[in-house]
Amino acid sequence: MRQLCGTVLMMEAIILGLAIAPAIVLEHANRPLAGGIGGGLAVCALLLSGVVGRPRMGWALKAGTVLQVAVIAAGVVVGAMYVLGVIFAALWVTGIWLARRHEAPRTAAQHPENSCAPTAPTSGAPTPETP
Repeated sequence: MRQLCGTVLMMEAIILGLAIAPAIVLEHANRPLAGGIGGGLAVCALLLSGVVGRPRMGWALKAGTVLQVAVIAAGVVVGAMYVLGVIFAALWVTGIWLARRHEAPRTAAQHPENSCAPTAPTSGAPTPETP
């Protein structure tokens, strides 16, 4: 999860930083507003990329999800951010899904008492033989 989601957030930080110039030049946004919003979102994405997936940092996934919503909302300033925000949100959800899917077999192997696999009976009763 750390690699997948961290990479999505790092790439998103780059895109957010690069979106500041088009916001000012093409959309005629207020320079301090565009720089503050774009730069703030980029710094948040960069900081979250460093902590997502670490132990005891489950809040980072929630914060990353909130960040995805904020990036989509940045489409109010730069219309292209609607599309880019949806793309990054899809990558974010896919990264979480793939990481959890990949970690599930490893967790089951480390904690076999939690698995749903049938176990041999522990009583001294004989087990029925299969033909």
